[in-house]
Amino acid sequence: MNILITGAQGFVGKNLASQLKNIRDGKAGNYAVSGKELSIFEYDLNSSPEELDDYCRKADFVFNLAGVNRPKDPTEFMQGNFGFASTLLSMLRKHGNTCPVMISSSIQAALDNPYGESKRAGEQLLFDYARETGAKVLVYRFPNLFGKWCRPNYNSVVATFCHNIAHDLPITVNDPSIEIHLAYIDDVVDELIAALSGREHREGDYCYIPGSHRVTLGKIAELLHEFRRMPETLALPDTTNGGFEKKLYSTYLSYLPTDRFAYNLKMNCDQRGSFTEIIRTADRGQVSVNISKPGITKGEHWHHTKNEKFVVVHGHGLIQLRKVGTDKNGNAYPVVGYEVSGENIRVVEMIPGYTHNIINLSDTEDLVTVMWANESFDPKKPDTYFEPVEND
Repeated sequence: MNILITGAQGFVGKNLASQLKNIRDGKAGNYAVSGKELSIFEYDLNSSPEELDDYCRKADFVFNLAGVNRPKDPTEFMQGNFGFASTLLSMLRKHGNTCPVMISSSIQAALDNPYGESKRAGEQLLFDYARETGAKVLVYRFPNLFGKWCRPNYNSVVATFCHNIAHDLPITVNDPSIEIHLAYIDDVVDELIAALSGREHREGDYCYIPGSHRVTLGKIAELLHEFRRMPETLALPDTTNGGFEKKLYSTYLSYLPTDRFAYNLKMNCDQRGSFTEIIRTADRGQVSVNISKPGITKGEHWHHTKNEKFVVVHGHGLIQLRKVGTDKNGNAYPVVGYEVSGENIRVVEMIPGYTHNIINLSDTEDLVTVMWANESFDPKKPDTYFEPVEND
C-alpha cells in the first residue's frame, strides 16, 4: 500500500509517519493494516510539485494534513487550506486515481472567521470531489490536539503551557473556566491508521476521533504545575478517568529541558544503610528502595492496615514474619522465614498483624530491597508498632 501524507513535517504528519514506519518495519503489530509492502510518501513545503504529482499517481490512500494555521495575512488561510486541497485533488483527477482521501479540518470550520471559512471550503471541495469521482472521502473536524512534538507558542495552548512550565516561564490564564475540547495525538494517529482498513469512526458526513476530552484551562494549568513539582512531591498523575492526566503528563515530559531528565532523591541514611522514597500516590501507595549494610536487621515492627511487598533485587537476605500475640495456649506464634536474593527475584508479602524484619545475611554485600506500601507514609498516623520478630 502506498500512503501519501501531505504536511508530513507538521505535528500530526510527523506522528502519523513515525507510527506508519514502525508498522512498515515490523515494530508495531497491534494494527489491522499490514506492514508488508507499505510505502510512505512524505510531502511538505520542501518537496517539489513533481514529487507531489508522482505521489498522486501512485497513492492508494491520501492523508491531507497540509494547512495554514497562523499566517501573517488572513487571506493566506484560503490559499493554504482551500488552495492546496484543490491542487491535490486536481493531480489525483489527472491520473484517474480515485483512492480514499482524508482531510484534516477543524471544529472551527463551524465559525465565521477566515480560518473557519477556509476549512469549510476545503471540506466542501472534498465532498464535491467524492460526488464527482466516486472516491471515498474522510473529513475529520479535529478538536484542539496535544501531544509530543507539538510546537509551543504557535496554535496549541497545551504545548505552550507545557513548554513554559517545564522551563519555569510564566503562563497566562485569563479565564480558568474556559473549557477546551482536546484530542491526544496517539488517539488521532490510531484513528487515522484504522481508517486505512475502513475502520474509521463516522457520524453523518464527518469522521471523528473517539476518546476526546473536555477540560478547563484552569485544570490544565493546575495539573501542569503539579507535574512540575513532582521531583519534590514524588507524586504521580492519576491514570484513570479516561487517561487524560496520563496523556497530559506524557506530553509535559516531552517538553522538559535535558537538564531536568534526572533529579535527586532524599536518601535517609544511618549506620544501618538507607531508605529512599521514589514514588508517592494518593490512591496506590508508595514505592521505596531500602539498602541494608552487611549483617544488619531492619524492620521489627507490625501494622494494623498497612501492607507491603518486599522485593530483594541485590544481595542475600532473610525476611521473617510472626503473627502478633499468642495462640490459645499462650504461646507465641511461630516465625515464618523466607530466604531471598537478587538471583531469584520474588515478592514477599508483609501481612497486617504480623511483625516482620529483613536481615542482610551477607558479610560483604549490601542488601537492596524495592518496597511497595499500600499507603504513603504519614508521620501523623504511621500505623507502625515496634515488636521484635524473635522473642528471646
